[in-house]
Amino acid sequence: MIITYYGLQFLKIQQGDLTIAYNPTSKKSASKAKPPHFGADIALVSLNHPDFNGIENLSHGGKNPFVVSGPGEYERRGISVRGYTTKSHYGGEEERINTLYTLEALGIKLCFAGAIDVVPDDEIVQEAALNADIFFVPIGDKDVFSPERAYAFASSLEPKIIIPIHYAPGGENSLRKFLKEAGEEKVKPLEKFIVKKSDLDGKEGEVVVLEAQ
Repeated sequence: MIITYYGLQFLKIQQGDLTIAYNPTSKKSASKAKPPHFGADIALVSLNHPDFNGIENLSHGGKNPFVVSGPGEYERRGISVRGYTTKSHYGGEEERINTLYTLEALGIKLCFAGAIDVVPDDEIVQEAALNADIFFVPIGDKDVFSPERAYAFASSLEPKIIIPIHYAPGGENSLRKFLKEAGEEKVKPLEKFIVKKSDLDGKEGEVVVLEAQ
């Protein structure tokens, strides 16, 4: 499995010829990040906002994504996805539905918190997020968790790997705070995270930082 990060919460997960995109940044986003354009088989959108709903960037090379954009159970090309309702105030004061997603690929359980700013109900935490292999948590925007809250929440779930997102571009201070909370200030950012199931043996809350491409 190859995981690549493009800023905000935009991720690409590749497994052989299968490509999954998570929270693709739209061209209408106020972010300075220029969203990449590639073909995806599956696209997950946690919240309907230009920072996360750039589905138009995911059709290329004959691929058009199967779009998952809310709570429920889905299956595509052998990948099972489940979305859980959580709360967010992203982009304003009004409470909105944010979807926390889990999926499993190559025996690796991935959990994406989305634009979360409220700790989910215990039932959701226990069923969805607890003991994920890789947990993606937002850390650096006024509309999501602060770095301190983000690490406290992520580490409480006891994942094997924690990957902070939503800190770039321009969010280096948030990343420093997050790494300080984790006691891992010397972590070197990776261009891509290449991982297989056996690599996760013995891991407990290890922080992996991805450099925005």
